Amino acid sequence: MTHPTSGLDDVVHQRVRLGILTIAHEARRVEFGFLRTTLDLTTGNLSRHLTVLEEAGLVEIEKGYEGKRGRTWVHLTAAGEKALREEITRLKRIISRVELPAVGRPATGLA
Repeated sequence: MTHPTSGLDDVVHQRVRLGILTIAHEARRVEFGFLRTTLDLTTGNLSRHLTVLEEAGLVEIEKGYEGKRGRTWVHLTAAGEKALREEITRLKRIISRVELPAVGRPATGLA
């Protein structure tokens, strides 16, 4: 039996990327500037995390214009939605192990 932490996805679980995926899930489509401000990131740092997520197929980046201003929007792909759901499920399993009263904990080889 493996520990639930072994199933965490390093691409998804990283703090900033988990934030991006969560916000994109809530908003369906989110503007780059909103992500940068909300997550308190530099433009370069956010760009790098978006590249990792895009290369993994978890988000799609859309560039366009709003009026005369260039804009970049981010939205989750179906794979991104699935990866986020799976990560949340794993995190819930970890939390339940921490919240489980000592009496109900399975015995381990630890003393």
